[in-house]
Amino acid sequence: MTNGEERTGRSERPPGRADGGSFLPPAIEAAWGLRERPSKGPKPGLTLDRIVAAAVALASEEGLGAVSMGRVAKELGASTMSLYRYVSAKSELYVLMQEAATGAPPASLCPPGTAWREALEAWACAIREVYQRNLWLLRLPVSGPPATPNLVAWWEKALVALEGTGLDAGTKVSVTLLVGGFVRSDALVMADLADVIAAGDAAPDEVIARYGRTLRRLADPGTYPEVASMLDSGVMDVADAPDTEFRFGLDRILDGIAVLVEGRAS
Repeated sequence: MTNGEERTGRSERPPGRADGGSFLPPAIEAAWGLRERPSKGPKPGLTLDRIVAAAVALASEEGLGAVSMGRVAKELGASTMSLYRYVSAKSELYVLMQEAATGAPPASLCPPGTAWREALEAWACAIREVYQRNLWLLRLPVSGPPATPNLVAWWEKALVALEGTGLDAGTKVSVTLLVGGFVRSDALVMADLADVIAAGDAAPDEVIARYGRTLRRLADPGTYPEVASMLDSGVMDVADAPDTEFRFGLDRILDGIAVLVEGRAS
């Protein structure tokens, strides 16, 4: 027994099963630094941080589909089996990649005293910037609520933004999920549209104009009068600015939250 164990009568392991194992999933243990690192490995210099960094670089350059244990090992000049001393499965690697690419929220985000709407808007825009820098994050499966250090830190910022609103804890969580879900959905749609445009040979305005011309040929005004009216207005002749739909959607969501906050206050 070590000196620490002699003083406390127990080991310094995180709480868990009687055999010393943790109830936490391996990926969460790794993200919080609670897992014991291999004492030695078949590849000198191989570390969990290097593995995650190589996987993030692959995803950024070639997309999430390029990430596999074998490919990451090749990038590191290591054997595939050596990676399993640090990462138990690709799903665990995904969690650690998300944690690394997301990073901690800016320290200046949502400072105390900022009005809740301004703070929550800044939070949403900051998350959007994370997605825009790492579009592959949008292809990761949602595995559960925030549970890694950086994701919990982002959640904390959202809850800080809602201080003073009078909303109860459950409603604050719902508001955070609503705004965060909108940001992710908008970023995913924009990324998909950008892929379509990038795969073609035309500028965004021409892509939209082509769509409008095609729809005019297909949508009979007698059957689809509102669609025809929309097309006649010219709204589909020119592409919107990149932020137009995001700003519209976020503002409407914040308008609705404002009604909720005012209702609780009264």
